[in-house]
Amino acid sequence: MTTNSPSLWVVLPAAGVGKRMKVNHPKQYLKIQKKTVIELSISRFLSNSKVAGIVVVISKGDEYWEEVKQNFERTGVKLHIAEGGKERCHSVLNGLRYLKNIANAMDWIMVHDAARPCLHKDDIQRLIDELWFHSTGGLLGLPVADTLKFSGDNMRVKKTVDRAGLWRALTPQMFRYQKLLDSLESVIHQSEKITDEASAMELSGYEPVMVEGRWDNIKITHPQDLAQAKIILEAQK
Repeated sequence: MTTNSPSLWVVLPAAGVGKRMKVNHPKQYLKIQKKTVIELSISRFLSNSKVAGIVVVISKGDEYWEEVKQNFERTGVKLHIAEGGKERCHSVLNGLRYLKNIANAMDWIMVHDAARPCLHKDDIQRLIDELWFHSTGGLLGLPVADTLKFSGDNMRVKKTVDRAGLWRALTPQMFRYQKLLDSLESVIHQSEKITDEASAMELSGYEPVMVEGRWDNIKITHPQDLAQAKIILEAQK
């Protein structure tokens, strides 16, 4: 695919099982305001004109996805589907490989957690505005506001950690397609431990740009997060 202007693709890893939620099905299929968490997360990107397509990465044999897919098809939204991997990083890599014959090397990829349904459209646009002409990319984050403590194995505080310059990493994380693909393939091959796309880029020698996001971009991890997400979504209206 060749184009003079880069396209923007979204990769949404959604193959996790969400063990910490202590429910009998994946957390991305729990409902808030009659919609599943994953539907809400996908819908965050539909109003942005720069988004060329969304690749949803689901686990093999996912029995819940079909109903969600039909809901989008009824509205005319076409989603691309890739198969999930062992860990989140493998799922993201599979999503990138799906785009191999579709995306250009300099296209942008936004990777967003399926369990972050409260992402605000302003944060999406802020990432685009800040990074569109950058050579590599960056990520949404929040400066750490709390006092940080470091404890040993016995849960006794060893020291207070200086929070200056520390950020909480959020998603989306936005990087050039080929650089992100090469970085993930390299660090996974080397069995490096990576928890997000930015860490893969860092291990490949890049310095991702931090873009300050909104505080309400929460991740659904524990049961009480659903109630908080409901309040946030109501407030965002």
